Amino acid sequence: MNLKIKGFGHYLPERILTNQDLEQMVDTSDEWITKRVGIKTRHIAREDEFCADMGLAAAKEALADAGMGPEELDLILCSTVSSEMHTPSVACVIQKMLGASQAAAIDINTACSGFVTALEIANQFVRTGTYR
Repeated sequence: MNLKIKGFGHYLPERILTNQDLEQMVDTSDEWITKRVGIKTRHIAREDEFCADMGLAAAKEALADAGMGPEELDLILCSTVSSEMHTPSVACVIQKMLGASQAAAIDINTACSGFVTALEIANQFVRTGTYR
């Protein structure tokens, strides 16, 4: 059996920080940042907005897109290097907030390659029949 993405969800915080904003805060320039990393803007979470809150919003959207309920999930993989605490894992917090009581929950911390790593781990679990 092969992995299939049934639904997609995303979340971006509302506040946007531009390179011009950063020029006012530190000794840098839009040109310097853009040349080195290609970033012009970044979304910044509110003080009361945490990694699990953003993951929950994306998960709800993905489930709606897939026409599924949280009770149908058997595995939640969360790829982040931005968690606010070591334990419980962000995936476990999302699992509880989502009400996915039948799902295992695992955090994956592989920085920039996190999405690809999580996809490969999910693929291996599906192919072996461990999870659906």
